[in-house]
Amino acid sequence: MGFVELELPCRKNSPLVASADPDPHWTLDALLSELNSIETQLGARFSAAPSPLKQPEREFCQKKALDRSNNKPFVMCVTDDDVGDSESDDEEKDDQSLVPATRFTCNDLCLSEFEESDDELLNEDFQPCLIEKRHVEEGVLFELESEHQLNVKEQVRNKIAALEVYHNNEIERIASVMARLEKFAEVRREMDGKLDKHYQRKIAEVVDKHLSAVQRDHEQRSQIVERRIRDDAALEEAKRKEKAFHEEKLQQERAKQEAEAREKSAKLAEEARMAALEAAAKEASEKEAARLREKAISEVDQRGALALSKLSSVEERGEIKHHNLLTNEFHSDKQKGGKLSGIKVFAANAALDAEKKRLTLSNEVPDKAHLTKDFGKIERQIAKSISKLLPTVDNVITRAQELINYINAPECPRPISYCLFASKVVSLCRDRNTKDKTFEKTTFACGYVILRITSQIPAAMDFLLAEFHKVCIYTVPKYLHPLDQASQRKDYFTMIGYHEVDGKLESDEAYLTSIAAYMKLYAAMIQTEINGIKNPHGLKEGWKWLAMFLNHLPANTSTAYALEAFLKMAGFALYKRYGCQFLKILNVISRSFLPALKKQGTKVRADPIKNLEHYLDNKVYLQEPEGRRLATSLLSRELAL
Repeated sequence: MGFVELELPCRKNSPLVASADPDPHWTLDALLSELNSIETQLGARFSAAPSPLKQPEREFCQKKALDRSNNKPFVMCVTDDDVGDSESDDEEKDDQSLVPATRFTCNDLCLSEFEESDDELLNEDFQPCLIEKRHVEEGVLFELESEHQLNVKEQVRNKIAALEVYHNNEIERIASVMARLEKFAEVRREMDGKLDKHYQRKIAEVVDKHLSAVQRDHEQRSQIVERRIRDDAALEEAKRKEKAFHEEKLQQERAKQEAEAREKSAKLAEEARMAALEAAAKEASEKEAARLREKAISEVDQRGALALSKLSSVEERGEIKHHNLLTNEFHSDKQKGGKLSGIKVFAANAALDAEKKRLTLSNEVPDKAHLTKDFGKIERQIAKSISKLLPTVDNVITRAQELINYINAPECPRPISYCLFASKVVSLCRDRNTKDKTFEKTTFACGYVILRITSQIPAAMDFLLAEFHKVCIYTVPKYLHPLDQASQRKDYFTMIGYHEVDGKLESDEAYLTSIAAYMKLYAAMIQTEINGIKNPHGLKEGWKWLAMFLNHLPANTSTAYALEAFLKMAGFALYKRYGCQFLKILNVISRSFLPALKKQGTKVRADPIKNLEHYLDNKVYLQEPEGRRLATSLLSRELAL
């Protein structure tokens, strides 16, 4: 079987060649038409040639081609001759002829290939080669195969075209996106540049501020160091001057003491001489005084017979043991109505002796010694330290150490320091609100401070007790009873503890309140105990005080207030120490002291009676007083109080 290759006679420079498909898709009908046109052209030059195809096969092929031509377009390439017919026709048909090209293959038609040019064809004999006749089945199969190939190629071309369109769209989209990205990047770069400049300005400002602050701080530190150096130098200079002043003062004091010693020795010699001269005069005066004393004693015995009989009856029943009564009479310089006015003292001999000894020590110190410039500073320091006293362990230890340092200060003599300390401790009862519930806690804390100080400075205790005896005679214990109305004047009330306010004596209510406060502080000092520290005036002295109080002092309003305050603060500690013996004392109070108060009726206030009955009936002595144990710390609400 041979095939003929057909070549379209188109000019190489023709514009149709560039746009035509080199492998066009030919339908059978189009091929036949093209062959007929070729035969017609060749017939004009050569002899007529037989028809290349038989009529039955042409009819079959035409039928097949028509079926395919309905679905596929026909594309062909024309020659230059066909182009020369009419430019207008070409322009109108240009869109129809230059459609996407398709391929076709005809197995039933095989054409020979003309390798020679048109000039050579004119010289040679034209012998057309006809396609051999094929079977119908083979032709059908060939057509089906060709149709399948054409469909596949058409699908591939459509897919390629779609991909090209998609590719072009993607290129355009990417170009647009890249343009937007470049524009955004440019805008971003501009913004970053602005922000960088802004941040650089900010950083420069911060660095400048920091450097300025560092410079100021350095200058301040330099000034502080310089000021500290100057202060240290001034302090050293002040210490040096103060030391020199103290040394000079000590030398002056030594010289003064030596002069005083010489003066005192001379004075003692003079006093001894004067005593010898006065001895004779005193004997004469004693005789006259004895006569007057006997007269006064007779009057006192008549008025105190009833009281002595009552006391003796109580002693006979064995309810309380009495000591010897010491009756001292203080005669006034003036007499009224020809009668001698005096005051009767109820106290034990031992108590009066101890009081006299303590007052003698205290009176050796000048009353206004603290008013001097040198000692006023120590007084202010002691007062400030006591005012900061709080019922906590740390505070008590701190205050005690401060007071010890102030008392032992070399610029102040010890007796004056003791008196200043004693007066400021006792004045706590006047400076604080005694009706406040925190006062009792403060008194217990003050008791701990007193014990810590007197354990290291025992001599301070006598001065403190002397100060207690001055402000409250019931701490002795002692009671002054006026023998008549004439003795109940301002001096008497001052002796028993009344204070003057604007030239007037304080009220009875204020006096009784101060008695209770002084007795609470005194009792708190007595009952204070610290492990490893001995109390020089402890529970043993408190037991003696209670016995002397019940044995010698009468039952009245002031003594009832004193007794109730003492038991409230020290009763718990006395019960722990003495147990049943303390209960016997309470029994004496219940069976003797309270009935004596009630017998006086309205002369005695009801408050102390109720308080004593409550203390005995409810057994308050079994309960530890609030504040007796110091707290380790103090809450803010307690500090506010």
